[in-house]
Amino acid sequence: MKSRMRRVFRIPWYRYWEKRADNAKLIESSYEMDRIPVSTVELVCLGSSFAFSGLFYYLYRKKRSTLEVLKEAPKFQINKQLVDFLNATPGKCVEYAIVEGITRPVGESLQSHYQDDCTGVMQRLILKEHKLIWNNLARSWNDSERIIHQRVNIVPFDLISPEGGKSSIRVINPLEASGPHFETVYERFHQATQGFTDIIGHYLSGEKPKGFLETEEIVRVGATLTGIGELVLDSDKIVKLQPPKAGLEYFLSTLDFPSILKQQESSVKLWKMFMAICTLTGIALIIVVLRRMYHEFSEKQEQEELRRSYKRFNESRGITGSTADGDEIPENACVICLSKPRECVFLTCGHVCCCYDCHRALPSPICPICRSYITRIVPLYQA
Repeated sequence: MKSRMRRVFRIPWYRYWEKRADNAKLIESSYEMDRIPVSTVELVCLGSSFAFSGLFYYLYRKKRSTLEVLKEAPKFQINKQLVDFLNATPGKCVEYAIVEGITRPVGESLQSHYQDDCTGVMQRLILKEHKLIWNNLARSWNDSERIIHQRVNIVPFDLISPEGGKSSIRVINPLEASGPHFETVYERFHQATQGFTDIIGHYLSGEKPKGFLETEEIVRVGATLTGIGELVLDSDKIVKLQPPKAGLEYFLSTLDFPSILKQQESSVKLWKMFMAICTLTGIALIIVVLRRMYHEFSEKQEQEELRRSYKRFNESRGITGSTADGDEIPENACVICLSKPRECVFLTCGHVCCCYDCHRALPSPICPICRSYITRIVPLYQA
């Protein structure tokens, strides 16, 4: 009587919690198999790599188109023949041309604020603040600078031929051009004065001012410049160099044309390399995700095949479910549910202790007998 009461009490509550764990395990397994195995970090890296690839591809195409047009652009000498050529050209303009000349102001030139014998056609005055900022991560002071004030002065100027002559080309909107090199004619650093209370305040705030750097840069009168842009002959018979209307890059540089061409070729190679790196990074991430999905799919297929194998084996033996309340516990019963026969061999420990359903309900792949990790499940077929 006691044995019967013990069986009646023990089996139902154990099977109840076992069924709940089994259902939870099935729901969690189904959710994990259906979702895409991509982490948030991988998703962000994948999106960023392709976004940067698109940006670098746009810059690469733009630089490459500029380079191709530069190689085919005509080069003109600054002389009277240029005026005659533009006068005979439809529209009296050349969309993209190359000229080299010496700067000459149209009216009065700019006088340097600090050098008496220095005049120019473009002037830039810069005031920078230099200070030290405490880096909590590196535990050190790092140099920092910011521009407090900047002013650019220009006067109308022409490009004349280095060989002399009366012909000239008026430069329009020189600040829109890329490449103008300003020569530094004055530079002075003003050291910051600090008292004892200032030093304490700087350590508390994490910022220590070093001082101010005052700089004057200028494009001198008589400097040789290479201009690349649109040449136009206006109604006053003045040849003008202005930004191209076709969206091409406008150049005004102290470098000669071969150096500008080499610089553009290096820029094209750089953007192409950045584009290739970002694209290969995105492709590598996609391969990693697809490989993970394949492994999870293979694991799911293997588990499904194992489940079907156990189901066919149980049906062939006539085992349908749990033991009734009044039935005796089988001699070779599962140590967890005590109703079904033992059907699994755990590897690598080799224990045979539970049925397939209880194995699936285990919270972690650990043998309930020896607590060793389960690497593989082998069906047990008993004659």
